[in-house]
Amino acid sequence: MDNSTLRIGAGAGYAGDRIPPALELAEKGQLDYLVFECLAERTIALAQLERSKDPAAGFDPLLQARMEAVLPACIRQGVRIISNMGAANPLQAGHAVLAIARELGLPQIKVAVVLGDDVLTTLTANHLSLPVLESKQTLAELQPQLISANAYLGAEALLPALQSDAQVIITGRVADPALFLAPLMHHFGWALDDWPRLGKGVLVGHLLECAAQITGGYFADPGYKDVPYMARLGFPLAEVSASGDAVITKVAGSGGCVTVATCTEQLLYEIENPARYLQPDVVADFSQVQLTQIGPDRVQVTGGKGSPRTDTLKVTVGYRDGFIGEGQISYAGPGAQARGQLALDLVRARLADAGYNEYQGRYDLIGVNAIAGGPITPTEPAEVRARVALRVPTQRQAQHVAHEVEALYLNGPAGGGGATRAVREVIAAAAVLMPRDAVHTSTVLLNAEGL
Repeated sequence: MDNSTLRIGAGAGYAGDRIPPALELAEKGQLDYLVFECLAERTIALAQLERSKDPAAGFDPLLQARMEAVLPACIRQGVRIISNMGAANPLQAGHAVLAIARELGLPQIKVAVVLGDDVLTTLTANHLSLPVLESKQTLAELQPQLISANAYLGAEALLPALQSDAQVIITGRVADPALFLAPLMHHFGWALDDWPRLGKGVLVGHLLECAAQITGGYFADPGYKDVPYMARLGFPLAEVSASGDAVITKVAGSGGCVTVATCTEQLLYEIENPARYLQPDVVADFSQVQLTQIGPDRVQVTGGKGSPRTDTLKVTVGYRDGFIGEGQISYAGPGAQARGQLALDLVRARLADAGYNEYQGRYDLIGVNAIAGGPITPTEPAEVRARVALRVPTQRQAQHVAHEVEALYLNGPAGGGGATRAVREVIAAAAVLMPRDAVHTSTVLLNAEGL
């Protein structure tokens, strides 16, 4: 097995991420792998809704744009692509990649699709007694509203795809770091129970999974944490050795920065217990990690560890949870704050008269108290925007909430304008722990001739 350094880049950190930095990585990053991580907790539930309306839908809406941008460069440079853009419909996403390749004049592309994360049928048939995490409910109580259940697969599920000669690997729900850990395991031949190296691989994946968050995105704070040339923010890549230690860097000349500070913030991102970061492949330990600046935009990462994995996999379940009715209206000029507050008070009273007091809601003056909960300055604001939002059981009630705000035009304070109204269904996410041996994965290989 080749024990040389592996170069792996992050092409996306969420479903709507920017595409030009990914193309820059594909063209100039001298990569072995380019990973697109595009699934949040609720993203796949929303994708399941799309698939229920259209069997050909349910995968990432930016898949075509991303593949059109990076596929030619990746094929030219010998870079393999790994992505969870398959979302709720990875097989259809795989066929879409083939179609894009044909349009680009790349008919010899092969795609490997990893299946098995959709466990809704298995859960509802055999595991309704499972407790819902951070709740007093069981899965049975959510069953009438359930629309999706997807297990967080680990790197092990991706290994058969990597052992094929597919240039593009498409998955559904996979643990974010596993998208990066899998090519490390494949390239370096790490065993499934090599816990120390698997822990280091998860560390690399965790640092890369949010893309620009480690190169200055979601970090910049002018005057305190300045980020250079942020308009052309580059995405990160890691140079990983066979030991699992790594250097985090970016393409030379790209915007942003890679520093101990940016890496530290990402290291701690969404981590409850750094000594026990539960992942499908390993329980990672970040408590002894050392970050060292070894050059401009180069941070060495050492000290990751791991211990044996658990017997369960996390499953995110998506379910219908009512509707939100929302309305907004603006007030400007002298007395704007007082008129905006009067508008909120009027809507609150009218909705109370209609019997809506029991429902969860927000009455905010955007620019005054919508985030901090109180005035951030004693200075009278030049303008405010009143916002009312309530979560209610039915679509009709949500429409009523939105209508009451719009009706402030003629039934509220002077000078209201720019009213908007919106009604949307709430797709909530919860989690259960499912026995690992109840989840079965498979790999489908696609080429120009089909399966």
